[in-house]
Amino acid sequence: MTTALIYLVVMILVAAVVFLLASVVFGRGEELPALPPGASPTRLPASDITPEDVRDVRFQLVLRGYKMSEVDWVLRRVEGELADLRSEVAELRRRLAETEGVEDRERVLEPPAEPTAEAAEPAVGPDRA
Repeated sequence: MTTALIYLVVMILVAAVVFLLASVVFGRGEELPALPPGASPTRLPASDITPEDVRDVRFQLVLRGYKMSEVDWVLRRVEGELADLRSEVAELRRRLAETEGVEDRERVLEPPAEPTAEAAEPAVGPDRA
């Protein structure tokens, strides 16, 4: 009976030492303070969102899935960035079309180049000389 009691006391002491050691190594079990209302741990850059930024987005989990306000916020940001990029592409295409149109008009308006004296004379080869 005494042996069983000694084993029990030793096991409790070992468990207490392991618990204290784990508490020191991994922290004291403190919780992080709650985020202020409206705040979110979800992060995106202020501008120039890249595919990697979208791939790396993580949402806060709530009872029934992801936090809807965070998902909506990310979708609005990506939508705005995509709209900006599409308008920039459209503007660049418009400028390119205008530039090509100006070059085409200049070619039409230019008089044809007159042949030079060298171009008018036939080439003389070694066997024709």
